[in-house]
Amino acid sequence: MADFVLGRPTTLATEGMIATPHYLATLAGLRVLQDGGNAVDAAIAANAVLAVVYPHMCGIGGDAFFLIWEPRERQLFALNGSGRAPQALSAETLRSRGFRLVPPKGPWGVTVPGAVDAWVTVLERCGTRPLGELLQPAIGYAERGFPVSRQLAAAIAQEEQVFRGQPAAVAQFLPEGRPPQPGTILRQPALAATLRLIAERGPEAFYRGPIAEEIAAVIQAHGGAMTVDDLVAHRSDWVEPLRTTYRDVEVVELPPNTQGVTALELFNIVEGFPVAELGWGTPDLLHRFLEAKKLAFVDRDRYLGDPAFVTVPVEQLLDKGYAAGLRARIDPERAAIPPAPNWESDTIALCVVDRQGRAVSLIQSLYNSFGSGLVAAGMVLHNRGACFVLDERSPNVLAPGKRPLHTLIPGMLLRAGRPWVVFGTMGGHSQPLIHLQLVTGIVDFGFEPQEAIEAPRWVSRHEPGEGHETVYLEPVLFERAGAELTRRGHRVEATEPWSSLMGHAHLIVIGEDGVLRGASDPRAEGCALGW
Repeated sequence: MADFVLGRPTTLATEGMIATPHYLATLAGLRVLQDGGNAVDAAIAANAVLAVVYPHMCGIGGDAFFLIWEPRERQLFALNGSGRAPQALSAETLRSRGFRLVPPKGPWGVTVPGAVDAWVTVLERCGTRPLGELLQPAIGYAERGFPVSRQLAAAIAQEEQVFRGQPAAVAQFLPEGRPPQPGTILRQPALAATLRLIAERGPEAFYRGPIAEEIAAVIQAHGGAMTVDDLVAHRSDWVEPLRTTYRDVEVVELPPNTQGVTALELFNIVEGFPVAELGWGTPDLLHRFLEAKKLAFVDRDRYLGDPAFVTVPVEQLLDKGYAAGLRARIDPERAAIPPAPNWESDTIALCVVDRQGRAVSLIQSLYNSFGSGLVAAGMVLHNRGACFVLDERSPNVLAPGKRPLHTLIPGMLLRAGRPWVVFGTMGGHSQPLIHLQLVTGIVDFGFEPQEAIEAPRWVSRHEPGEGHETVYLEPVLFERAGAELTRRGHRVEATEPWSSLMGHAHLIVIGEDGVLRGASDPRAEGCALGW
């Protein structure tokens, strides 16, 4: 059992369960399950609601990834729903304009939004309900409005100046000329109209019709390069999930262009440590985790990119012997100097399990808060292309038609070949670190689901313009380990409790007794519900 105070209990049910970062989305997905829809149907209905009520984190202007256990075929399916760079955009294009990085705001980081095509693709293979039906709750919230949450109000206020340069953004997010206060009803009629058009005409409206035309027009009006032809060419791809073992369980993540292989490499390195003996939250354990993270992320930035453009040595990166060699390089007493930067992002993760045992882990994102800051057809366009680099030597260099390195990684744990834990988190480049903490909490320390979610967390990252890496610790961990980690050479800072910097994680444990045990992150505004 954990020795920290929990804020809520694990949710228990037998017929079906869903966990999301916003209670309205959880409720929408639960209603689909109770009405006879399956986990895929429920995930899409919930994701669509999140696109309305969590527009700073996700939306139809972003990408989506699915990891699905299909009980009829006793098989895992994985869908890469990420978009590609415009054909007229290259690293040289941006370097010639004086850029050293892809600008996070504005048109240059907008790759083709993949979420809508991803929804349709998974519904065709694994769903039971038409997309138009599943979009109705989202259309209702966009049209009639919903109360603005504390987090959304703060996010809009932070982006106020970005929005003020666009009449469409002002109309959508500053309807009375100023950021809405928590509890204010926010209506998004332009987004409602777009969702209704998708519901009536399907993905053709988005990628070939009037929505595509408006997306391209807005990007070009701001100086960008995307065309309708770029949207027409988009497709999602079914991919083979990647796997490794950790202790007596199998960990499953998505392949490149995602950083799923980085998470698995991290598990392979950590597996050789006596995690339970070192103890939860101790300086000895956190130091080893932090050093393992540095080694795995060096490989990430050295090798990962779009496999259609570069060869990623996945087999080498997942080799247990290779991980052992990396592990041997860790000094148990001193921190190494980290060599590579990483960045923040905003994302949603949700998990669903239905009564047939179908399980879905879905990750969907705009990347940074409100993505590119551009609004087209009522949607915020993501800035996933800001993950590209402009260095031609990098496997992740920007190129026409290329997918960027993607932070989004839905996950599952399997036992005896069947899903045991379905999980995911927002957190951008820190997602592998949060996965590590969730899984070691459950596997090594025997945490109940809500304990694993609520356990105080850490992340580490470079700050822009700084040569060092900062370790951020929630208060309990800072009190336990901050001073000793500092002595070992880490730069350490405390965060506030329940910091969004630590991600919004959700998980469902599928018991052999048929009981579903769900947990939702108090760092977000959601819940896990079942029946």
